[in-house]
Amino acid sequence: MNDERTTTIEKRYQRMFGPGAGYMPDNLAGLSEWLGDFLEEVEKARPKAEKAGFSPSVAAFARLIEENGIARMYVEQMIEQQAQPCCPPSNSTSVQSVPQLLASLNHITKHAPKYNSDPAKRNAFPMSTIFAYMMMTTAGEAAFRYDPINDAIRNILQEWCAFLDSDKSLYVLNEGPEGWLSPSAYKFNKLEEFVIPDKSAPHWGWKSYNDYFHRQIKSKVRPISDPKNRKVIVSANDGTVYAVASNVHALDKFWLKGQPYSLENVLNHNSKYVKMFTGGYVFQTFLSGANYHRWSAPIDGKVVHTELVDALMFSDAESAGFDPNAGVLSLGYEASVNTRGLVYIQSPDPVIGMVCVIPIGITEISSISITVKPGTQVKKGDELGRFSYGGSTLAIVFQPGSINHFTVKPPPAGGTPVTVNVNAQIALAN
Repeated sequence: MNDERTTTIEKRYQRMFGPGAGYMPDNLAGLSEWLGDFLEEVEKARPKAEKAGFSPSVAAFARLIEENGIARMYVEQMIEQQAQPCCPPSNSTSVQSVPQLLASLNHITKHAPKYNSDPAKRNAFPMSTIFAYMMMTTAGEAAFRYDPINDAIRNILQEWCAFLDSDKSLYVLNEGPEGWLSPSAYKFNKLEEFVIPDKSAPHWGWKSYNDYFHRQIKSKVRPISDPKNRKVIVSANDGTVYAVASNVHALDKFWLKGQPYSLENVLNHNSKYVKMFTGGYVFQTFLSGANYHRWSAPIDGKVVHTELVDALMFSDAESAGFDPNAGVLSLGYEASVNTRGLVYIQSPDPVIGMVCVIPIGITEISSISITVKPGTQVKKGDELGRFSYGGSTLAIVFQPGSINHFTVKPPPAGGTPVTVNVNAQIALAN
């Protein structure tokens, strides 16, 4: 591969969600090394795994590839197109065939991610890693937007989520060098801020990997900003600020440079709410692996409607990949097309009106759990739901005329990232 192509692929990799949020190695050399070791592990386990048979979801994906010609074409083409010497040491560090892809996915469904103290090698997104080069190909861009393939991958992720919800995943919750309770992991994940069920118990009292992942935070470290002042809007989550947008359109070309918000798509074609929010504001952040993964009400009010939208997971905006001015991630695009939740809250303050909290899954999305029901009265800081294992971003949509000004904003290009904590002020209402 020539230097120009290598540089282009490295830049596109850096704009994917995993490296930016700390879930994947911070450069392609680290990704290549991890993937080579992983594929070697898969090959060693493959005879025993094939004798036992694929997990149900992977077996279903195998049937889809065999029986659906379009799916087979996309999958085979994206493997062929990415199986290049795209980074050192060689093309052996990418999936080379459909059987190897299926064996890799099957292996993932039966294992929990291990911790690594080295950010150049840290990788908690195994599926994103095996798909990384495929996502950058023409065939891959089409494949991950093709509903039958997307649905099959969702089923695999749900099966993996069930494993991560089970006690079979507890083996990675240990104090060894690859354990999530090691001194290094404790510091990286700021576990001193979280509720540890029982440090004297096995696995410190957590019942599964996912139980650890969406661990509860201590209320004293996330105080609610001005809890009695309804005009103070607070962050619904821990995260890094991605965008603050105003005068948002009902319909826009969300796939273009800059990734404008398109409410018709973001709000799942609900004309009542699209009309209500047209001309309003969007505040969006993304969560890293070390962030708190529960989300809360940004205002006082009544929950009037909730829904889960099953949509894409491994698709990104080509504009974000190759255009250095298009932003560091495809988060605006993903707000329009990815799996997401919609939680509408009606404020008693008529100026604030309706607010929509939108948790969005990215790549290894396993579960968006909304824990409130319509009719529930909430106060700022009351929990609305959580992410189980997976990458995530969260957007809050406000009605036009509701916001006086946002008190936190994304940095200029190349500036230091701006982070927010759940329950901290992000805006003042009119």
